[in-house]
Amino acid sequence: MKQIKLNYLFIALALVTILASCHKDKVNPVIDTPTAQRAGLYVLNQGGFGINNSTLTYYDYTTKLLVPDQFTAANTTKLGDTGNDLGIYGAKMFIVVNNSNLVTIVNAKTAKLIKSITLTQPRSVTFYKSNAFVTSYNGTVSVIDTTSLTITKTITVGSDPEQMVVANGKLYVANSGGLDPTPGTTLSVIDLTTLTETKKITVIADPVSVTTDTYDNVYVLSLGNFFDVPAGMTVIDDKTDLVKSKPTVNLGFNVPIFVLGDFVYYPTADNKIAVYNAKTQTASSANFITDGTVITAPYAISGDPLTGEIFVTDAKDYSSNGTLTAFDKTGKKEYSIVVGISPGKIVLVNK
Repeated sequence: MKQIKLNYLFIALALVTILASCHKDKVNPVIDTPTAQRAGLYVLNQGGFGINNSTLTYYDYTTKLLVPDQFTAANTTKLGDTGNDLGIYGAKMFIVVNNSNLVTIVNAKTAKLIKSITLTQPRSVTFYKSNAFVTSYNGTVSVIDTTSLTITKTITVGSDPEQMVVANGKLYVANSGGLDPTPGTTLSVIDLTTLTETKKITVIADPVSVTTDTYDNVYVLSLGNFFDVPAGMTVIDDKTDLVKSKPTVNLGFNVPIFVLGDFVYYPTADNKIAVYNAKTQTASSANFITDGTVITAPYAISGDPLTGEIFVTDAKDYSSNGTLTAFDKTGKKEYSIVVGISPGKIVLVNK
């Protein structure tokens, strides 16, 4: 599922129908000198909810070849309905397929199927010390042993949990309440030694995206309630679990967030990529993109610590193929590739 909540989906689709137009860009990606460590990157394309058309695009840094759906190519079967998240842990890649109720584990280099685990509306995945943690819309976090690929524990958190982040020996879980009449307003804190919830932190309504920096800060982006509570950011001290601030931000329907070095990147309501300085805790730039490149509907943000590159996907009209654009550290476009419908997650894969 998109980062747009289900109960707001029809509002968003109506706006898209009015405003969006179909784009089929032909691009010629060029990378000057790919790092020796990286083999390429994957993009998980969510597809349309209920249409069973999620795909996994692979772009090879060395050959410059683009595989539109590496999962189908490797397994001769479809990935499923609404691929929502993926992450690589060692030699395995975990793909969360929300509306198919599956966590699909594949070989990280080939995308060959290893095993699928059934979960109720899984949403997001992260890792810590040989465990994969997966949120589900039944209000739980499942703990999966990354060797045996079995569920070893289920932790009850808040309503409709979304993304998670590991910081200071704790797992922070965004309890969105996105399917409820009243959105959630908490972040669950799970002790990663005992695997138990120790507290809930109050944040802005409908928290969705969570990340952390090297200065002991946890960042939470929330959608608000679309009426009298605006979308916003909450910054939490991961040593004390106290809210430090709620910086003024300009957010839209899609709220991916990514930290690289001292900077936090997130999309604005007017489809720019804003930058927040993690070290000084101040706004850094209203738009990271400096060369005039236009992103119609920013949908995922990631980056490469080795090169300083920032990657941004564009969902365009949410029904035709999107794009991934790579920018250098100064915000200038390096290349763009065509990916699938609603490209919602990017991961790098090493050689």
